[in-house]
Amino acid sequence: MDYRTGHMPMNPVAYPYQGPMEDSRAVTTTLVNMAPSVTSVRDHFLWSIFNFAFLNFCCLGFVALVFSVKSRDRKVVGDVEGARHYGSTARTLNIVIAVIVTVCIVLSIVIPLAIVLSAY
Repeated sequence: MDYRTGHMPMNPVAYPYQGPMEDSRAVTTTLVNMAPSVTSVRDHFLWSIFNFAFLNFCCLGFVALVFSVKSRDRKVVGDVEGARHYGSTARTLNIVIAVIVTVCIVLSIVIPLAIVLSAY
């Protein structure tokens, strides 16, 4: 290879790559796949935040948020069974909140509508 006087590569043996040399040793590589030690456990944190911020019926949104945080903490520690338990409790509370608020909204629309229509 032709090099100019002012241009000299840092490692002339390795750059540019010209294939394996006769006197070089074979380099072996080892690939190790490391999977996370904790299986994925859903903690329903975003759903709990939403319920706490918008649908906080009788502070159930706050309780669901607490259980979501506990589930996340258990997951970080490595207690999969505890994280699963707290996550399922948070999910149940979030479902209860959604059902109660939906029923209250529907009743707040239907009852006044029924009163207005019965007056005619």
